[in-house]
Amino acid sequence: MAAGRVHRTVHETEVAAPAGVVYGLIADPVQWPLYFPPNVYVERLEFDGVNERLRMWATANGQVKTWSSRRVLDAAARRIEFRQEVPAAPLSAMTGTWIVEPLGTERSRLTLLHDFSVEGDRAEDVEWVERATDTNSRAELANLAKLGEGWGRLDDLVMSFEDRVDVDAPPELVYSFLERAERWPELLPHVSRLELTEDLPGVQVMAMDTLTADGSAHTTESVRVCFPAAGRIVYKQTRTPALMSAHTGAWTVTGGAYGSTVVSRHGVVLRAEAVTAVLGPSADLAAARRYVREALGRNSTATMTYAKQHAESALAR
Repeated sequence: MAAGRVHRTVHETEVAAPAGVVYGLIADPVQWPLYFPPNVYVERLEFDGVNERLRMWATANGQVKTWSSRRVLDAAARRIEFRQEVPAAPLSAMTGTWIVEPLGTERSRLTLLHDFSVEGDRAEDVEWVERATDTNSRAELANLAKLGEGWGRLDDLVMSFEDRVDVDAPPELVYSFLERAERWPELLPHVSRLELTEDLPGVQVMAMDTLTADGSAHTTESVRVCFPAAGRIVYKQTRTPALMSAHTGAWTVTGGAYGSTVVSRHGVVLRAEAVTAVLGPSADLAAARRYVREALGRNSTATMTYAKQHAESALAR
């Protein structure tokens, strides 16, 4: 760790799940945006089964931060050590450890340690990091404990799916339509309001009102990370409709000069306790899965269809 005073935070919780299940949740960082409220997107850059390198985007004290981390996974000890390569300001260094301990066959203790330093050890920066670390760690552990309690039905609560549309236009035109979402209320009939800010290049914060098939409106808030060179936009809803506790997604555009394909992919964690309140007393998780698949797929396909029309019309001019 870089020179300077080292500050430590310790957070722990008990989880009503076997230690192996809990370790599995923290060992798969690609799924963290679904499992951890602060995480927006995690890209795995390297992995050999033990050593791992990640690029991460997450919210901290209301801001979007990005950094790269290296992790060392010890599955036998159920322990993961991590170190930020280039810490996000005001950090000058950040390391930490995840530790899972069995408390019998069906219960575990999960501990999260952070050691950090800030440039100049300024009190206001230390307080900022401590507040962000405490808020995020509490949110992460609380959600892991909730997921762990229902680990036997995680396969029913977590779902992913995708839709695709072929376009007779180059991918750059399609991508531009998706990236410039501030124009959507004028171009998409199911979007009635959209506010977008982009304080960091390629990182967009959105608030959107979407109309459903029955005419009701849903307000969602999202963080999007744009990768123009890759033709990809990933996002995490930070305010979700009642039926979902987490929702992530990605738009991916591929192709060449004579045509392209746009794919919309969704990841969802259902909120089991909201199913009957939203869908009626006889509804179950299977009904909720069908409802979410249809609703999200319908809106995504509509957006991709309008992107297709926009791109093809622009090419014909």
